[in-house]
Amino acid sequence: MKPALYYSEIADAPEGVSAYWILADDGVRLRVSVLKADSARKGSVLMFPGRTEFIETFGRTVADFGSQGYSSLVIDWRGHGLSDRVAIDPKLGHVARFSDYQKDVAAMITAAQQLDLPKPWYLLGNSMGACIGLRALTDGLSVAACAFCAPLWDIKLSSFQRMAAWPMTWAAQLVGRDQNYAPGHSGDSYILGVSFQDNRRTNDAGMYQYMVYQAQCAPELHTGGPSMGWLGQVLRETRNLAKLPSPDIPCITFCPDEDDLISVSAVQNRMARWPNGRLELIPDSKHNLLLEMPEVRESIVNKICEVFSGARK
Repeated sequence: MKPALYYSEIADAPEGVSAYWILADDGVRLRVSVLKADSARKGSVLMFPGRTEFIETFGRTVADFGSQGYSSLVIDWRGHGLSDRVAIDPKLGHVARFSDYQKDVAAMITAAQQLDLPKPWYLLGNSMGACIGLRALTDGLSVAACAFCAPLWDIKLSSFQRMAAWPMTWAAQLVGRDQNYAPGHSGDSYILGVSFQDNRRTNDAGMYQYMVYQAQCAPELHTGGPSMGWLGQVLRETRNLAKLPSPDIPCITFCPDEDDLISVSAVQNRMARWPNGRLELIPDSKHNLLLEMPEVRESIVNKICEVFSGARK
């Protein structure tokens, strides 16, 4: 693996983070970052970011888990961060097939092995990363336990929007317009175009400024709105995943009780049929729980570490 760029000045991560270029089996170049904790006894957290997020977005989360003694490995999904863009418009949040993300997961696991990432391994999936992570688990990803924050196990849509989305995305694919932006979206940065009061990601003013600062300093890390193709793919993937049983490993999931982006009922349904699983609805919080108020973040990290520690025994 060759060293990759890592913007430590905007990540606010601990010293010692290294970044590398890796290749998926279809030739897409991806970026991963690794931090090995001083003690390897607790193992490592595989961090699966959400849509539009990038490695540096997880700088403070890496620090939180590092302080608890966990190593970490984070990835830029294809179309995100410094990984290869897969659309004609590099700002477009697009994927040809949702299963392509599993190629990224496979490359990440190979990198974890090559980097001799301390075991046991655990999975932490945020938003879209939770959808990718659930699929990886059902496909046999071996981890001791998992945790999810605001998991995208279905999109929050009204009945009318859902009825319209299926034929609309199907038609876009049919006529070659799958790389058009989904209605209401563009290539502009969300966080730079919304005030703190109106943003859907965090109630913490400092975290909001953290995201704004990253967007201003490194616009090349930015991914814009989703494509029609991405929307169609995530509708299909979440529908298919909903039919599958939950993996029989320890799991804790956190979800804002009134998330504006994901279907809370889909999360409740999944966790109601997860053996050895636990769901916590977080009041007065927005979508990015890992970038929420300090007391919310601290509680979430501590509870995740409790589940991970219990799985290690």
